[in-house]
Amino acid sequence: MTVPHIPAAIRAVTARVGAAVLVVWGAATCAFLALQLIPGDPVSAIVGSNALVGAEQREEIRHHYGLDRPLAVQYGSYLRKLVSGELGDSYQLQQSVSSLLADQIGATAQLALWSSLVAVVLATAVTVLTSGRSRWPRRVSTAVELIVVSTPSFWLGIMLLTVFSFRLGWLPVSDSGDARSLVLPVITLALPIAAVLTQVMREGLLGALEQPFSLTARSRGLAEHTVRSRHALRHAALPALTLTGWFTGTLLGGAVVVENVFARSGIGRITLQAVSDRDLPVVQGVVALSAVVFVLVGAVVEVLYAVVDPRLRKGTGVAAA
Repeated sequence: MTVPHIPAAIRAVTARVGAAVLVVWGAATCAFLALQLIPGDPVSAIVGSNALVGAEQREEIRHHYGLDRPLAVQYGSYLRKLVSGELGDSYQLQQSVSSLLADQIGATAQLALWSSLVAVVLATAVTVLTSGRSRWPRRVSTAVELIVVSTPSFWLGIMLLTVFSFRLGWLPVSDSGDARSLVLPVITLALPIAAVLTQVMREGLLGALEQPFSLTARSRGLAEHTVRSRHALRHAALPALTLTGWFTGTLLGGAVVVENVFARSGIGRITLQAVSDRDLPVVQGVVALSAVVFVLVGAVVEVLYAVVDPRLRKGTGVAAA
């Protein structure tokens, strides 16, 4: 058992933690500055556009939320709260943003994880079935993939609802609390991801089948399907793994459309409502959460690299036998 050099491991961990902090800080800062540039008065969003509130009361509300302080002071206060895990209170719901996100993230995480899993399984199956075959299966698969990728998610979701819910009646129209209500939203998110992953994996698999290690495996008498599944497919999975991690991180934002089309609760719906209502604490909290999710997904992907390709274990600090 090879034990990694302690100082090198500490430097690697420190570098990754530092990069993660920079990502979260950058995302939070961009969100803070972008929301300052949105036209409109936050006080109007708090009290409502039609509320009859005098100037004195508006100033009291502005002072209560710290909106009358200099921008630099607001930014410093925002960062201090972010570090302590305190994201403030929602202007509209009068609820802690942290508890609000905690209540909603479960539904979105479930949707994102199932979508990623279905996309990976579907992409792997299509890649194996179409790579190395005649030209027609690859051409048909490529054409379908391009159509799926270029189709807007909301339109795809509406079409699936029309066919499988309204006409056939097989699946519920909206979130009914059971597993059946997950099927159409998961397919809506998974199909575009699977289409991109299939294109990447197919190119990687075809290239891997021409590499020396594949020729060596064939010369040892291994069957073609064994060369594909044990050697070439593992090699082709590395770039697809990177894309899968990136897609999984983006699903937090991509769920905005799908959750609204299928009337599902989750981060996407409250984000859309918060942007419409200019509920700044909620929007900033969602951006910070998205950055943390990207960092965590990236860490998981690095670990999976070492699982898929043992040659990378030394570089990731994972002990190798």
